[in-house]
Amino acid sequence: MNPTNENLPGLKEIEAASKRISGVASRTPLVESPALSRLTGHEVYLKLECFQPIKVFKIRGAYNKISLLSQSGVVAASSGNHGIAVAYSSRLLSKKCTVVVPETAVREKVDTIAEYGAEVVTAGRYSIEREAKARKIAEATGAAFVHPFNDPDVIAGQGTCGLEIAHQLSDIDAVLVPVGGGGLISGVSTALKAIRPETRVYGVEPQGAPKLAEALKAKKVVTIPSPASIADGLIPSALGGLTYEACSRNVDGTFTVSEEDIIRATRTMIKEARIFAEPSGAAPLAPLLSPSGVIGRRVVLVVSGGNLSHELLAKLLSP
Repeated sequence: MNPTNENLPGLKEIEAASKRISGVASRTPLVESPALSRLTGHEVYLKLECFQPIKVFKIRGAYNKISLLSQSGVVAASSGNHGIAVAYSSRLLSKKCTVVVPETAVREKVDTIAEYGAEVVTAGRYSIEREAKARKIAEATGAAFVHPFNDPDVIAGQGTCGLEIAHQLSDIDAVLVPVGGGGLISGVSTALKAIRPETRVYGVEPQGAPKLAEALKAKKVVTIPSPASIADGLIPSALGGLTYEACSRNVDGTFTVSEEDIIRATRTMIKEARIFAEPSGAAPLAPLLSPSGVIGRRVVLVVSGGNLSHELLAKLLSP
């Protein structure tokens, strides 16, 4: 059952989350990339969430949520990065952790989850399958289920990224955010619209999983039947009720990008900006590398993560 829309966090909850995660999640750098600015014709700034201790923004929401739980155990369902964040946070907070991953999960991400002390369980290929399995485990063990995005405390934690952007740089025309289940863009857009309402916020998602674009068009949550992309962090089959509501209020539009666009963006991020972003984290660059209409002069790209597989890295760096 989805939380009610009254549970949507606001700036007050995001500021409280910022204090809660201080010393655990990093206040990541926001830096201009001269190379990307030259290539795209925009002033391009990178919000480097790939510089978090676990190389992904997910630590913000996971730690904020788990630090508020009374249960001694937690269960998560994840394609990889949320699982890493939950395992890492659980270890810091001395809680038992189980993470349910898909059969197609990136091996390096699964290994990292296990290294942080979590039990790893495999179930199916799609988010609906692993979430069902995780909820069964939580019910059987009395552990708390930590949703990857459709949770007010998770959204508030992710919103701390937007809070930092608002205080790190002025006169921002647009912020481009990768969209999986919508937790990051929900939090970032909520914070930015509260502090800098003139800043436009756009979601970027793969053609194989355009759940935000379809939801905004239909004015309701839409389920994508068989979501697929090289950007494994961006392929939940649908937004949640909470993340849809936050996005419908605060997101100005979306860009849907092809697999070729995402690969090009990832390669460009590595070779030109010298930032080792995973495809999900590099996706916001893709609209700037193709004619995409007027986005604005000064643009922030949220580089959401850097957990890149060795195999993919080798392919991207090959001639």
